[in-house]
Amino acid sequence: MNKNSKNKEQYKRLLNFLGALIIIYTFMMGFSHVWYNYYNKYMLDSFWNRGNILMVGIYAVIYLMSASTFNGFRLGYSRFAGLFGSQVLGILGTNFIEFVLVSLIGRGRLSVTPMLVLTALELAFAFAWSYVFTLLYNKMYPPRKMIIVYGNRNARYLVNKMSMRTDKYKICASISCEESLEEIQRQILNYEAVVISDIPSDLRSKLLKFTFEHSIRTYINPKLSDIIIRGAEDFHLFDTPLLLSRNDGLRFEQRLMKRLFDVVLASVLLIIASPFMLVTAAAIRLYDGGPAIYSQERLTIGGKRFNVLKFRSMIVDAEKKSGARLASENDDRITPVGKLIRKIRFDELPQLFNILKGDMSFVGPRPERPELAEKYEKTMPEFKYRLKVKAGLTGYAQVMGKYNTTPYDKLKMDLMYIEHQSLHEDMNIILSTIRTCFVPDATEGVEGTEPIETRRDRIDHDFSKDEALAEETVERSEQTVG
Repeated sequence: MNKNSKNKEQYKRLLNFLGALIIIYTFMMGFSHVWYNYYNKYMLDSFWNRGNILMVGIYAVIYLMSASTFNGFRLGYSRFAGLFGSQVLGILGTNFIEFVLVSLIGRGRLSVTPMLVLTALELAFAFAWSYVFTLLYNKMYPPRKMIIVYGNRNARYLVNKMSMRTDKYKICASISCEESLEEIQRQILNYEAVVISDIPSDLRSKLLKFTFEHSIRTYINPKLSDIIIRGAEDFHLFDTPLLLSRNDGLRFEQRLMKRLFDVVLASVLLIIASPFMLVTAAAIRLYDGGPAIYSQERLTIGGKRFNVLKFRSMIVDAEKKSGARLASENDDRITPVGKLIRKIRFDELPQLFNILKGDMSFVGPRPERPELAEKYEKTMPEFKYRLKVKAGLTGYAQVMGKYNTTPYDKLKMDLMYIEHQSLHEDMNIILSTIRTCFVPDATEGVEGTEPIETRRDRIDHDFSKDEALAEETVERSEQTVG
């Protein structure tokens, strides 16, 4: 990375801070106007100076916490649509909480109209703010010119994924791990960042020390063993550093709290969601007369089998001819009603009953079908690691992945959760799941519908023998970046 680029990097936090300050101040002033002129003015017992300042301050704190939860201030983390969607969630959550507070103070005598008008104006401002600061961020921080050092697996798919974010990454070249160490290091120095994907451990260690020494940004495609190590604790009993991987899951009190959290949240959501579930069931029945709900045998903790419940999104007997297969991007088995409920995640609502029963948790690896799990384990013996915890309604793989995420990458994300699970992490994942509903491309299908064995064989292709990869990555990057 050149000196100019390094100098600009230090201003990223400042840009984020400035953007957050502008929108927080604007919203504080907006609420202050509504509070002084429409709410405090008409209360039986009006607030005085310090009370008014407190109300505006409370509004700012709630908005800051709410928007931060959905990454509403992280410029560059999402594209414009994602940033604006996060702001929408933050604004709606803040104004709902604030109006409940205002109503309690005003004893239910105050109108909701001023708050609705404020919400509309804030949404309009957030739209403009998201557009301007996304544009400014992309102008100041164009995509990094990168090189990928690849081994024998997953490189092509990683390039494809990173090339989809042309606003952040520009993979200009690739080099095989079979090249000499000196040549790889010489090539790395020509770029602002390097991606290391599935190379031998000894070479990776040398490259990591090299990039650390030269302050070069490095992206690493982790192995499963790396994820296990990341969950280890520092152990300081001796004068030699040790890392401790307990590998025993949650403690008793943590399991108890997680179960209590699941039961309470599932009960509340069932009450709230029941009208939507009735409408969804009626729509499915009216479309083709088939059953609204279907059950399917899945696996949960310890390999235990249970019947998962879902709203039917496909035609009746969808797998009668084709057999078990993953959903594809334009799968003709999915009904029009099914497309809608999949997009808004309503097809998963009946699983609240599975959670209450105890077969599932809110957060955990998605339950897999026994026959598909058996096929995965033939080429990925580690796939059974997912069964160390209860199956979940959502998880890292659902928040960060898509329908076209490879099984191996989903396994990595599930293992990341298993190694870092906690009630706090569960809350973060649940809130992030809500956010994904505002991301347009969060429910893509897999590219094609070939058998799982064929798909895995493609993933395991020996890229060290594929001399065309370098030319292809350069060509694809130039086309996508323009």
